This record gives sequence, structure tokens and C-alpha cells, in this order.
Amino acid sequence: MADATFCFHAELNDFLPRERRGRTFGHAMTRRTSIKDAIEALGVPHTEVDVILVDGVSVGFEHLLDAGSAPRVVVYPWSLTPSLAEVRHLRPRPPMPPRWVLDVHLGRLAGYLRLLGFDCHYRNDATDGELAACTDEEGRILLTRDRPLLKRKRIRLAHFVRADTPRRQLAEVCAVFDLYDAFAPFTRCSHCNGLLVPVAKAEVAHRLEPLTKRYVDDFLHCEGCGQLYWHGSHLIKMRELVAELYQVRPATLSGAPPPSPR
Repeated sequence: MADATFCFHAELNDFLPRERRGRTFGHAMTRRTSIKDAIEALGVPHTEVDVILVDGVSVGFEHLLDAGSAPRVVVYPWSLTPSLAEVRHLRPRPPMPPRWVLDVHLGRLAGYLRLLGFDCHYRNDATDGELAACTDEEGRILLTRDRPLLKRKRIRLAHFVRADTPRRQLAEVCAVFDLYDAFAPFTRCSHCNGLLVPVAKAEVAHRLEPLTKRYVDDFLHCEGCGQLYWHGSHLIKMRELVAELYQVRPATLSGAPPPSPR
């Protein structure tokens, strides 16, 4: 039996015990195992990994580690790429604009992303199996705070949300995926994800409160659930939200995908 040595870079250290963060540490190899299983056994989900070096060579998740050897393993997130002539990227490049699926704990985040115009699949009773199937079959990016969920084989593109309040979660996702140029407010319903379309005031007048009927003339309604929107207090709040997000936009998007094509 020999010890492998592991070193995880940047935000991958979030998944390690404090005493292992930012340093090289040994790990006993008791049997032959895939590099993917070894990394996840240490607590780091494969969805957060982009490049793996074993003894200086870029390898895939299927690479096998032998119990009789002592490999040096260095693991990189997608925010950091090693300086090598040949690098094998393991994390798929996110589509743009991205389409999301969110776990049951992120309902408020789903609402915010929809308000900004992003296609978000969310149900407060979705099972882990349904979430994995959705991201796999529909090509959606999973957003979750559930670490075990990220280790499911069907899930290839996901992000573990670090922040614990909805507004900070939104700021985090916008920064990590550089969403700012893709904002399209008032194009999706925050309740059901349906598309918003203009509707004549006369068609919805019976649903309006007296003051709204008197002072507002332009309305949108959701094709899915019929929810009404208008450019009154809704617009003011949306402008405030967008301004807040731009205010905290990082000068360098350290978590964003590399700009070069793969």
C-alpha cells in the first residue's frame, strides 16, 4: 500500500476539511480506483473539477490509480488552468444563455433568475433523481447546496452555491457565470417560468385594483399561469436589483469559464 498525494486549487478547497485546504496531503491507496472516485471520496464533487494532473499528465475521470503506486494528483477548478501544452478539460462549457434547474432549497434564487429573464426549472417537491435527469436530458445547469447530489453520475454541469441568502446567491451565480450581458428583465414569469407577453388593458381590467386601473396602461401577462406584471413598482424594484448586481460585479470574474474555446 502506498500513499497518493493530492493538492486541490482555489475554490475546490471549500469542500475539504480546514486542515487540508491549500496544501498537499497524503491519502492511503488501499485498492485500485478511478481518479473520479478518489477525488469524490475526499469530498470534492466531480462537477466542480475541470482539470486533473496525475504525475504531471492531464487525465480524464476514468483514469485508474493503482494501490501499489504513489501518484501525485493535482486538481483544478474551471477558474484556473495549468500551464501545459496539452490540457484535457473535463467540465463542459456552459451554454449561453444558460438554462437552469434548481434544487428544492433554492426557490427564491429561481424567482430572481426568472425575473432577470433566465429559463429556470424549479419545483419544491423535485427528487434528486428528477433533478439529475433534468440536467442530463435537457442540458440544464444544476444549482444546488446539496453536496451528495453533485456526485451523481448523470450530472455533468452544475454549481455548488456557497452563499446562504437569496440575494447573495444571485450575486454569486451572476459573477461565476458572467450573466450580466444576458439580463433580460420582464421576459419570464417569476412564479412559473412562463414567457411574458403584452396584453391589452381592456382584457385584464376586471382583474385590476382601482388605482392600478386608473394610472397604469401597459401590462404583461404570463402565457403559463396568467400572472400580471406592469411597469410600476415592479420596474423600480427590478432596476434596483440590476443596479445592485452591477455594483458588486467583480472586476475579474475568477469563477467564470475560461474565455478561450475548447
